[in-house]
Amino acid sequence: MWQMKQLIVVLLLTVFTILSSHFLKKISYQDKIIKKLDSTINELRLKCLDHDKKTYVSGSVSRRAESPKDLFNDSVVIYNRVPKTASTSLMGLAYDLCKQNKFYVLHINTTRNVHVMSLTDQRRFIENVTTWEDKKPALYHGHFAFLNFQRFGSTQRPIYINVIRKPLDRLVSYYYFLRYGDNFRPHAIRKKKGNTMTFDDCVKQEEKDCSPENMWLQIPFFCGLHVDCWQPGNEWALVQAKQNLVEHYLLVGVTEELKDFVAVLEAIIPRFFLGATQQFREGKKSHLRKTYNKVNPIPETIQKIRSSNIWRMENEFYEFALKQFHSIKKKTLTGKKWNSSGQRTEVFL
Repeated sequence: MWQMKQLIVVLLLTVFTILSSHFLKKISYQDKIIKKLDSTINELRLKCLDHDKKTYVSGSVSRRAESPKDLFNDSVVIYNRVPKTASTSLMGLAYDLCKQNKFYVLHINTTRNVHVMSLTDQRRFIENVTTWEDKKPALYHGHFAFLNFQRFGSTQRPIYINVIRKPLDRLVSYYYFLRYGDNFRPHAIRKKKGNTMTFDDCVKQEEKDCSPENMWLQIPFFCGLHVDCWQPGNEWALVQAKQNLVEHYLLVGVTEELKDFVAVLEAIIPRFFLGATQQFREGKKSHLRKTYNKVNPIPETIQKIRSSNIWRMENEFYEFALKQFHSIKKKTLTGKKWNSSGQRTEVFL
């Protein structure tokens, strides 16, 4: 009887050992599969990171992209894009450069596409941007108002950049965009599709869609998240927008001088924009969007719009930004010349 019990115990131990070995092998195999899957996913996620050396050519000069200092590998650039200012063209350039310059591009979609984040969303956004080490260096972009990271006690300050446009030109472009769309997504159904009223007739009939209040966008985008920033014609908002532009933005360009804006970006942030000028001139994304059926307003319409206080304030902000940009451009691009083929004759180091 005792020998029988011993035999049963030995058999059970043998079976247990065999099964354990079998399951361990299966687990090991599954781990390999999971690791391989993770590796594949990471390769897809890191499509903007290419660890092979890339060659950058400008004019007659050719050199390999060098590894920047660790300081710049931790950089975060934020481009809080103002609608209808050629931001799609600029981001097309960034997506072209992210692979060769080894940085991430992340698009921010706000809740219900509103420009003002809630306090909760602000906190989450700042936490993600500052702590997501696997996604640095990074360029974040989206249609949202300026957000001051220091309000939440963050010690990391992102590099803010932006582009603005002549206020009336931006309003006219947006007016026709809502009716006819553009060549970027020609089949998209726009909000005012079917409405063929011209901007001139809209202004003449004092319709809401062409009201000067619709120009009130660039000031609040720079002013920030305070409720007064979004009150059309608020004088404090204009002052705050100017202050934020000077204190928090590394560079603000204008749509009308986008080529020069790209050149200055390459000079001051080569970690992200090395090769941008050549790509902008030679690539196909220097003007990605063109609004269909846009008609320039007649002089009477222009005069009526310019008589409004909101146009005066938005234009004052535009001129303020333009003056600042011209000052930076003059000091940055001095001595940089272009040859007949549109290439720089020397590179930014």
